[in-house]
Amino acid sequence: MMGEVVALSGGVGGAKLALGLARVLDAAQLAVIVNTGDDFNHLGLAISPDLDTLVYTLAGLADPVQGWGRRDETWTFMTALEQLGGDTWFRLGDADLAMHVERTRRLAAGETLSVVTDRLRQRLGIAARILPMSNDPVRTRLKTDAGWLDFQDYFVRRRCTPQVRQLAYLGADTARPLPEVMTSLSSGDLRAVIICPSNPFLSIEPILAIPAIRAALSDCSAPVIAVSPVIGDQAVKGPTIKMMHELGLKCGAAEVARRYADLLDIFVVDEVDAATAVPAGIEVISAPTLMTSLEDRERLARLVLAAADRAAGRRAGSPYPAGVS
Repeated sequence: MMGEVVALSGGVGGAKLALGLARVLDAAQLAVIVNTGDDFNHLGLAISPDLDTLVYTLAGLADPVQGWGRRDETWTFMTALEQLGGDTWFRLGDADLAMHVERTRRLAAGETLSVVTDRLRQRLGIAARILPMSNDPVRTRLKTDAGWLDFQDYFVRRRCTPQVRQLAYLGADTARPLPEVMTSLSSGDLRAVIICPSNPFLSIEPILAIPAIRAALSDCSAPVIAVSPVIGDQAVKGPTIKMMHELGLKCGAAEVARRYADLLDIFVVDEVDAATAVPAGIEVISAPTLMTSLEDRERLARLVLAAADRAAGRRAGSPYPAGVS
């Protein structure tokens, strides 16, 4: 099967599957729409954590232990800043600083976030397209028992400790998606849309909160397949299950499927969740979904693409051959 594959991604979990997709596809056929609800200004710099995680991952530069930041990082800047009494709760490595300084410089010169991102990914030799969900600012905020908090305040400074009562995606209702995003989602050559295993509340729903993107996904001709970020009663990474509990939701993969129900054709869960009940009309596939190695990422990428191809074949009346191009 040929045709473009579009993925929706947040941070570490999404980047893992995006890397698998880039390796089993001709990477030029992959476009990744990335959450920018986490973006913020810090120390005078424009920080885009999810974009940077994806860029570093696809460029082979990501820290293999943390999954975010650059490998072999040094921290001279942060040590010196701490000595001066500076703000050090959000740690910026010495090599990582170059990304933020260059992004900030280009934005100040009038370039859009999408243009800056595209130039950076080309400089780092990444063939897949990386598309911020919008050039307009969207900011994730959380109403907690400590009041309304900006995302990074909740996630990094307070380490997800406050109890979450409500989420808001400021600016999403008027944000304009990139033209490239809309072109990809409306293409007749679209092979599949894959919602990566990222936190639904913090990584995927900020993207879906942009009305034009959600509508385009609902109307797209290609199968839409999501991979659960939850295995059993645990999130693979981050506060997904904690947030479900605090929001009064049922904890588990079924809640993820419910939140995407109007969009999905297929929902991939881990083998331990094979009995997950999902809304009618959604096919459930169970498989090992924990990605601890490069081989795991590639295997899961092949599985989701093959599942999407089978779904597309059923729509067309004649199945595509199994396997991945």
